[in-house]
Amino acid sequence: MAKDTLIADDVWEQNRESFVRTTEVWGQIELRYCKLDDDEGKIVLTKYSDFCPYTLDVDVYKEKRRAFTVEEWIDVVLGAVDYNPAGYKTFKARMGMCKRLLPFIEKNVNLIELAPKSTGKSYLYGQVSKNVWAVSTGTVSRAQLFYNVAKKRYGLVACHDCVILDEVNKMTFPNPSELQGALQGYLENRSVRIDAIQFTSDSGFVISGNIPCDSMDIESNMMKYLPSVFNESALIDRFHGFIEGWDLPRLLEEQKASSWNLNTEYFTSIMHLMRSDGSYRRIVDDLIEVGKDADIRHLEAVKRLTTGFLKLLFPHVQSVDDVDRDEFKKYCLDPAIHMRTIIWKQLCFMDREYRKTSMPELHVKE
Repeated sequence: MAKDTLIADDVWEQNRESFVRTTEVWGQIELRYCKLDDDEGKIVLTKYSDFCPYTLDVDVYKEKRRAFTVEEWIDVVLGAVDYNPAGYKTFKARMGMCKRLLPFIEKNVNLIELAPKSTGKSYLYGQVSKNVWAVSTGTVSRAQLFYNVAKKRYGLVACHDCVILDEVNKMTFPNPSELQGALQGYLENRSVRIDAIQFTSDSGFVISGNIPCDSMDIESNMMKYLPSVFNESALIDRFHGFIEGWDLPRLLEEQKASSWNLNTEYFTSIMHLMRSDGSYRRIVDDLIEVGKDADIRHLEAVKRLTTGFLKLLFPHVQSVDDVDRDEFKKYCLDPAIHMRTIIWKQLCFMDREYRKTSMPELHVKE
């Protein structure tokens, strides 16, 4: 609002809370040019109506989930991100779409997705949420992602819930070792230091690319199709899970949402708010029984992914007593273990040292 614009008293009183928010305010306005007592003309805001048709109440959202079965709720989730649930008929396809949403709802989730063309990943990562930023093609540098020393400006990772390098195969990296070092440190401990600047962030990180159809095999080295900056086992180890994008159908007309669904902006805003809720991780810690000599990085990856699934599919749970053990295993723990197991298998192809490790034995406590 220009400094010479006034707000009518009644408009201010009715919309005070909206106007003083630190976030953007979008609405329909009416402006009038008025002569005041001092004969100076002023622009006056005389009417305002908020574009937002809803209020964000996470508790209400959680409570409403109780009215649905988990399969019905997956339909709600798919519809809320502009996809038609009827177009995703298999369990793998439906869960594949849910896997893509994990960085939207859980902090610092780092994923790799390789998929054929036209499975909808660019739209979901790039268009659905205002809190997520997708970089598609072009040149990617440390300055762009983390901090630009010359311009004294923070990069994408500092400002978003998740950053996606979409179609990473088409990108160029002017200083691979510099970017690799920054990424490796950030993905490990959520912080990065560049010159005298150090900052932490909750942003997740996703690399997404296409892969030849005859190479879509978790029992072979798929990391060779990534740019050289990612051909470092220590860096790949810091990604929590792998999404088999080939489990998702090619995007056709019937995959597009075509009926009433949960408002997309509302849903993604709810996911943004739920990222800060640590109660779900405590439930996961209480529910999972860990075997001896569990590898810490594997264990943390599985727990973080499991927590994301729990938030996404069972937002109404408040304690371990609310959790159906069989559903937790099927929809949360088992998919998380599978996603991390693929990363481990890829590491074994990249570096023989990882063959000395194994995935931890994890069970759901009765």
